[in-house]
Amino acid sequence: MKTDKLGINTKLIHAGNFKDQFGSATVPIYQTSTFAFENVDEGAKCFAGESNGYIYTRIGNPTINALEEAVATLENAYRGIAVSSGMAAVTTIYMAMLEKGAHMISTEAVYGPSRGVMENHFSRFGVESTYVNTCNVEEIKNAIKPNTKMLFIETPANPTMDITDLKACAAIAKEHGLILVVDNTFSSPYLQRPLDLGADIVFHSMTKFLNGHADVVAGMILTKDESLYNKLRVMMVNMGCNMDPHQAYLVIRGIKTLGIRIERAQENAMKIAEFLENHPKIEWVKYPGLKSHPQYKLAQEQMDGPGSMICFELKGGLDAGKILQDNVKVALLAVSLGGVETLIQHPASMTHSKVPKEARLKAGITDGLVRYAVGIEDVEDLINDLKEALDKI
Repeated sequence: MKTDKLGINTKLIHAGNFKDQFGSATVPIYQTSTFAFENVDEGAKCFAGESNGYIYTRIGNPTINALEEAVATLENAYRGIAVSSGMAAVTTIYMAMLEKGAHMISTEAVYGPSRGVMENHFSRFGVESTYVNTCNVEEIKNAIKPNTKMLFIETPANPTMDITDLKACAAIAKEHGLILVVDNTFSSPYLQRPLDLGADIVFHSMTKFLNGHADVVAGMILTKDESLYNKLRVMMVNMGCNMDPHQAYLVIRGIKTLGIRIERAQENAMKIAEFLENHPKIEWVKYPGLKSHPQYKLAQEQMDGPGSMICFELKGGLDAGKILQDNVKVALLAVSLGGVETLIQHPASMTHSKVPKEARLKAGITDGLVRYAVGIEDVEDLINDLKEALDKI
């Protein structure tokens, strides 16, 4: 189906669909590890790349490929590469694009494991990294070295909700011959499409918004051109971090409701952010939909909506934050985000606990910062839940 002129919600329903021999209305689950060839010549053609036939699910599978096509359509990408988790996407990108002696610049408030795997593991093989406030393009420019190969951006950043100017980053990357990689998990392609803004590679933890039901761990890598795609595809296949067909089926199912889930969740988030901003026990709130957000104007230009992620700090810091999180009843005290349920967590002791404290504080991840991932419950229940927990402080 031609989808280039369709609206985003129509794409969510129909992108990646294909008709099987029985006319199934949904993409079937091809739960198989291997595929039989018609004859030896057909098998040889598949291995030589002269046929589009399937060989082995680590290399390719119809259900997985349908998901790859769907997300590529949403991101306006050349093609997608489905992987077993968001961190599998990160690791595949690092492995394919960085070699011994290479240097990477990244957002200082980037997702904790994305930073941890670089500083604790890739550094052992001679890969260097520098973490800066990418909201300030001068800090990016000042961090560039002769061996810099990659600019790795997360926007909005996890968990500080800082927003980086992707067009400005693309200009810097082009000038210095860098690969611009963007973690688009917090926005999803429904709200932001980094490839359209100049990125070379975009990836998602599809565990979050794209799947949206807290029942799958999955990732996706997408590229602007064929050469990058081929390099990343080969690395994924060789590393063996492919997705399972049943995972792919569940994410395809989740994507169909992405639009209505995000619209409801960000409508809730706006009301909750306004409630928190006006509460006497809250020190500060950062939400891209609030005019008080430092990059409010950029968010309006770069994104199609503010999303449903909020971070805030209470007066009383860590101790007050613990009381709040131990007393909410509707929101779940859990990591992750992007599902139908509302989640609350403490980044300093959870998602970013492996980041050294000095680096964490420099990135704005204070001991008292609370991350609140808004779901699609009735907003009155969520606000009352927060009110009652705040009253305990």
